[in-house]
Amino acid sequence: MATVGTVACMATVSTASAFAELKGAGSTLVAPLMSNWINGFSAHTNGAITASYSSVGSGAGIADITARTVDFGASDAPMTPEQAAKCGNCVQIPWALTGVGIAYNIPGVKKGKLRISGPVLAEIYLGKITTWNNAKIKRLNPKLHLPGLKITPVFRSDGSGDTYAFTNYLSKVSSAWKSSVGYATSVAFPTSDGAVGGKGNPGVTSVVSTTKGSIGYITATYIVAAGLGAASVENNAGQFEFPNLENIEAAAETVHHIPPNNEMHIVDPPKKAKTAYPISTFTYCIVPHGAPKKPELEQFIKYNLTTGQKYGAALDFAPLPKIVFKAGERAVASL
Repeated sequence: MATVGTVACMATVSTASAFAELKGAGSTLVAPLMSNWINGFSAHTNGAITASYSSVGSGAGIADITARTVDFGASDAPMTPEQAAKCGNCVQIPWALTGVGIAYNIPGVKKGKLRISGPVLAEIYLGKITTWNNAKIKRLNPKLHLPGLKITPVFRSDGSGDTYAFTNYLSKVSSAWKSSVGYATSVAFPTSDGAVGGKGNPGVTSVVSTTKGSIGYITATYIVAAGLGAASVENNAGQFEFPNLENIEAAAETVHHIPPNNEMHIVDPPKKAKTAYPISTFTYCIVPHGAPKKPELEQFIKYNLTTGQKYGAALDFAPLPKIVFKAGERAVASL
């Protein structure tokens, strides 16, 4: 798969001002990578341009850039037509690629041993499957001893790109989910089964870590950092895959056309993507055309699209496919 790993960094140090600071807000998914980007970019510009970032969730990030209280927003969910209209001449630039993992806390079940499918996940979050020894889960895991423990589904209580990717996936694999809940950055999760919310990836990670019998959707980086178990998820080819780099890349390889607004969906990729992880997602930078700090923003985004990609692998962010990198490059040029 072609990547941007060999592309030379396009960023050059700004001479427009002696010092400039960029402020961003949004996605908790991209926050670990953003920290590396910010530090690396500051060093690259010798401190001439710095950046700060508030990890407040994709929904808040879109709201903040719409209100122009920040210089850039970050979201794992592409803007809806309504959000794009309110944002007023904003462009969304794909700049990172990762997966939303399914973490679990089941006494007696080792890390990485649980297998799960999309339809079963949908039934768990719809409150139709309520214990771990349910027959449908046992059929997926014939070699595991699953306890008769109550399942506690954990969801994001804030507007979230992780929720968008997760519910988009469930809407693809479950007609019941699609018709009753649907997908968005915020949805009305059924809570009659005892489902609980957590704010941001850190919040969901904390709930799953401390709640026996729980399951939650969390960006892969946070699952690894917390030492939680991640389930392998069945894809369209009938294979159970983890949110590892090569599996995320396999999902992204299904992108062959990118629309003008750069909106892409790679959840539940087709059967021919045999090793694809089915809950993979791109994440976006959102910037208005003609921004007051346009020169500095251009340099920051270009750095992240090129040199900054080197920080991704250690955090379970896969390199951007060449077609996506080119789309990002065009979007920056349009600013």
